[in-house]
Amino acid sequence: QVQPVESGGGLVEPGGSLRLACERPGVTFSASDLGWWRQSPGKKRELVAQITRSGFTNYANSVKGRFTISRVNAKYLVFLQMNSLKPEDTGKYYCNVQDSTGSIWGQGTQVTVSS
Repeated sequence: QVQPVESGGGLVEPGGSLRLACERPGVTFSASDLGWWRQSPGKKRELVAQITRSGFTNYANSVKGRFTISRVNAKYLVFLQMNSLKPEDTGKYYCNVQDSTGSIWGQGTQVTVSS
């Protein structure tokens, strides 16, 4: 399986913004369901946002109104726009792609919101 590749993480002050990107070229991308998850050391991985192959979106209550997930199928990309970041948003963010071959994870990108 070819892993998705995340990018865009970094260090940001509370109230700041970041945009994460995940790329996984492949003919099945447009037919895949996509999700962004995050995990802090010693914590369970939690679902942050998801977007289906039909374009339906869902968000964790903690990020509603602040985060936006979107996809550009022609470029094999899914984005997570994160605004009004809080220290509790800190964690490693992972992209998950579910297609006809199964569900696979990227290596993740670190997001740190200082306080």
